[in-house]
Amino acid sequence: MPILATSRARRTALSTNAEEAFVVTGANGLIGSALIAALSAGGTSVRGVVRHSSGRAGEIVWDPASQTIDRNALEGATTVVHLAGENIAASRWTPETKSRILSSRTEGTQLLSQTLARLARPPRVLVSASAVGFYGNRGAEPLDETSSRGRGFLAEVCEQWEQSTNQARDAGIRVVHLRFGVVLTPSGGALAKMLTPFRLGGGATLGSGEQFMSWISLDDAVAAILHVARELRLEGPVNAVAPNPVTNREFTRTLASVLSRPAFVRVPAFVLRTLFGEMADEMLLASTRALPRRLLKSGFVFRHGDLPAALAEMLGRNAMGAAGSGQ
Repeated sequence: MPILATSRARRTALSTNAEEAFVVTGANGLIGSALIAALSAGGTSVRGVVRHSSGRAGEIVWDPASQTIDRNALEGATTVVHLAGENIAASRWTPETKSRILSSRTEGTQLLSQTLARLARPPRVLVSASAVGFYGNRGAEPLDETSSRGRGFLAEVCEQWEQSTNQARDAGIRVVHLRFGVVLTPSGGALAKMLTPFRLGGGATLGSGEQFMSWISLDDAVAAILHVARELRLEGPVNAVAPNPVTNREFTRTLASVLSRPAFVRVPAFVLRTLFGEMADEMLLASTRALPRRLLKSGFVFRHGDLPAALAEMLGRNAMGAAGSGQ
């Protein structure tokens, strides 16, 4: 299924100022491709930053590992959205994999921040991705942008990732760190991987099932990027998550109900640790109950604030059939 700009994202893009010019790293990724589609649909100037050119007009090629980027191509951009980084769930975490995950975020962010800081016409804002992994495993504790950093590899990565924008901030560029939760869309990412086993009746609760999952729909993720890019009062960390996080058990039951399939399986924590090692503890079993307090306070309105209705809309089902399934 192709990744398409949703109606909400298109409506948001249509309200853009004709003088806006966006540059997006991670242009071929899940969020980046949807963001570019939404901006293009609204007639906004947007250029993607890629590692390997596809021949599309306007592409900007960079290589964070060798610290090279076309500086001149960034001149005139009003908004830079930085989404690039290695997939943290692509393979088991070996020391080499963890090193690549960290360097793909810090090296690219440092290169971009340094380059933007030295432009003759720097952008007004840098929206740089981060993640709710910053908070670590915190059980049922409600977490907002004032909460402290947690423990673990992902928390350390997120902290260094955010600090890598310092040169841009010191140059007077407004910097927003969007701490994304799990981005849900049937077009890719975590939800797309779950659909086949769930449709076959193999949906499973992971570990105790009590761990909280902070999520956001792709539609709202794109809209949140556009919102923080234009909301001058916002800088620093902003949680990009829906207002109603759910436990893993609730998520499993809700998705199974929307698909009209059973979900009686439970995968014990020790099995997950055997299969995935450290990644199991930090991504599958960790509990992060993040709340979007700064987004809500700044006037952002979620299209998908409730998981049953969100999944029903994404998957083309009747929302009423999923209502209450997370109880």
